[in-house]
Amino acid sequence: MTTEKPESSNSTSITHTTPSSSSSPPPSPTLSSSSSPISSAAEMIKAIESGAKHLIIKRFTLRYPEQKLRFVGDGYQFDPKRGVGIAGSRGRHILFHDKCTGCQLCAIACEGIAEAIGMVKVDEQWKHNKKAIMPQIDFGKCVFCGLCVDACPFYALYMTNDYELSSFTKEHLIYTPAQLAVKPKYDGDVEMKIDELGAKHG
Repeated sequence: MTTEKPESSNSTSITHTTPSSSSSPPPSPTLSSSSSPISSAAEMIKAIESGAKHLIIKRFTLRYPEQKLRFVGDGYQFDPKRGVGIAGSRGRHILFHDKCTGCQLCAIACEGIAEAIGMVKVDEQWKHNKKAIMPQIDFGKCVFCGLCVDACPFYALYMTNDYELSSFTKEHLIYTPAQLAVKPKYDGDVEMKIDELGAKHG
């Protein structure tokens, strides 16, 4: 004789439901206020105002090479005693032979950046430069970062306002110590003015 166990009253049943084909579609995205016709018209008016103000402002365009910008100062320099740089244009370098000791710090500073500086022998004899070597700069490689000027502790290497270094050959872009000792001639005749409307030239 066999007996059957009654089913437990606290047993639960799990049913699976599948979405019906008649389910409502997701809500469509609403247009933001920024894309409304009123906002678009306001942005268009703002763009027209921004362009129209340049009709009455003097253009900052120079007729180079007849006109050249006048720079402030003699170029970028560095004061090793105070440890600060003197603001200026970063153009062609100038080398003071009476101050260069041939320490090679400028060439070391250029390593891994442009490798544009090489130390070469000179025919001059200076008490402070026993090796008789001075920097030679390849402006075809120079990036005009000014780190070589920062590295010089003897005020021997500065940068000038001269930026006209174009050449027909790469060899002519290599400046020897004798060439670097010549102060470049740069005559800027146009002065830049800055006011609330922006930059312009006189």
